[in-house]
Amino acid sequence: MWYIAKSSAPAPVRAAALDHLVVAAASLAEGAQWCHDTLGVVPGPGGEHPLMGTHNRLLRIDSAGFAQAYLEIIAINSGAVSARTAGARRWFDLDNPALQTLLSKSGPRLIHFVAATTDAAAGVAALKQLGLDRGEVLQASRPTPQGELSWKITIRHDGQRLFYGALPTLIQWGGVHPTESLPASGVTLQSLQFCHPRPEELRNAYAAIGFAGVTVQAGTPDIIATLQTPRGDVRLSSRGA
Repeated sequence: MWYIAKSSAPAPVRAAALDHLVVAAASLAEGAQWCHDTLGVVPGPGGEHPLMGTHNRLLRIDSAGFAQAYLEIIAINSGAVSARTAGARRWFDLDNPALQTLLSKSGPRLIHFVAATTDAAAGVAALKQLGLDRGEVLQASRPTPQGELSWKITIRHDGQRLFYGALPTLIQWGGVHPTESLPASGVTLQSLQFCHPRPEELRNAYAAIGFAGVTVQAGTPDIIATLQTPRGDVRLSSRGA
C-alpha cells in the first residue's frame, strides 16, 4: 500500500520541492550516451564544479506537477581536483568505492535527488531535531555563458546521501535557476516514488522540510522516477544504489 508524505512544517519558511534528479555516471561522456539511448534526447550543456572536482550536463524535465525540475547527469572530472578540505568527500557519494564499481560495471544510474528550499539552514536544523545530519550549508557556484550560477547546498563531510539517496540534499538558489536557460527537452517527469525499509522515518524527514506530495512505501530501498519521453514512458530506478 502506498502512503502520501504530508508536510506538517510551517510554510513557506522551509517548504521544499523537487529541484532535480541526480544520475551518476563513471564519465560524463558515458552519461550523455546513456541519456540519448535511454531517454531519446541529447542532454543540454552543464558545467564544472571547482569545489567538488565534478562536472555535469542538464536536461529539463519540468511538468505540471514538478515545476522547474531538471535531470542532472554528474561525474567526477578526471582533469580536476576537489577544492574541499583534506579528508572531505565529494557530494552524492561519488567517492564511495562501491558506487564507483557499480557505475563502472552497470552504467549510469539514478542515485539521488535534490530539493529546493528558501532556507537551507532551517531545513538542516529541522532534520537535526530528528537526529539526521544533512551536513553543513556550503556556498557553491559555476560559470555559465549566461553568467554565474550560485547556490547554497547541504553537504556532509563524508559526502553521504543517507537513506540510500532518498533523503534529499537541500539547495537554495541565488537569483538564477538553471532551467531558465535550458530549452524544453521533450522529456517530462510524471511521478516520483520512494521505497525504504524505514518508511516512517523518511516521511517524518520529508514533513520536517516541508517536502510533500510524493509516495513512500515500505520495502527494499529504491527511488523510482517515471518520465514521459520520445521513447515513451521510461522508468528510472536507483535499485538501492
